[in-house]
Amino acid sequence: MSTPSLSDLPIRRLTRRDVLACADLSENRGWPREEHKWGLLLTAGTGYGIDDPDGGLVGAFVVTEYGHQDRPELGAIGMVLVAERHARQGVGRRLMRYALERAHTTPLTLHATPYGRPLYEELGFKVTGQAEMVRGHFAPGGAAPDVATRPATAEDLAAILRLDAEVFGPDRTHVITRLPAFADQLRVAEADGELVGYAAAWPNMDTHVIGPLIARDTETAKALVASLAAGTDRPLRTDIDVRHEELLAWVKERGLEGISMNAVMNHGAPDLPGDWTRRFAPLTVAAG
Repeated sequence: MSTPSLSDLPIRRLTRRDVLACADLSENRGWPREEHKWGLLLTAGTGYGIDDPDGGLVGAFVVTEYGHQDRPELGAIGMVLVAERHARQGVGRRLMRYALERAHTTPLTLHATPYGRPLYEELGFKVTGQAEMVRGHFAPGGAAPDVATRPATAEDLAAILRLDAEVFGPDRTHVITRLPAFADQLRVAEADGELVGYAAAWPNMDTHVIGPLIARDTETAKALVASLAAGTDRPLRTDIDVRHEELLAWVKERGLEGISMNAVMNHGAPDLPGDWTRRFAPLTVAAG
């Protein structure tokens, strides 16, 4: 029997049972395995992939939709990966065309590496912003931010969801309600009895990733970062919107270093919804 060509192999929906195959694909491309993150993305979002007749996956991507279940307002695309031996054969383009067809009129957003950006531009995505990944051990120093933070409780969930909807825009209850189980820390900031920010730190390989980071202002964001850092011995990693120059400078003064820049790109909408001034970092660049 002849081996089917890549273009003939079907794209199928991935499930939680595909976590290891997805992690293997990440590792194949020199990315961390990130099984914990894949688990979240394949349950809160929807993964699609192409099975390799020789085993494993030819390629994969995930889309996480926000808003009404029947009428999503935004889809975030992430983890667009093609196995090394199938690279440069049009698989990534085919997967992205599939994502666009499936989205119909739903606007899409993604974080693009310099490597992936030309393909996304070719498909009609436009750069609307930038995020800088920073990583390192956080070293406390200087005056502590004068904002009260504490661990979140179950009673805080309704207020967290209200604030998130205000800041993010489209409803993402199905993702935020998974944070208590997904994250090692979930903290809130309060002022005058009102919840004015929240942030999570979740385990990813040898780091703790801070995200989402939603805060009334930069001082509140600093307080949340400092309080999360105090609860871990691991290096921190996060992806900060470059318009938040003060927060970026502050974390770099405290030991984190810039690792890479990703372009925030949109398709079908001129910009992301919500209030960027209070949105400091995403849950993960793969899910917005």
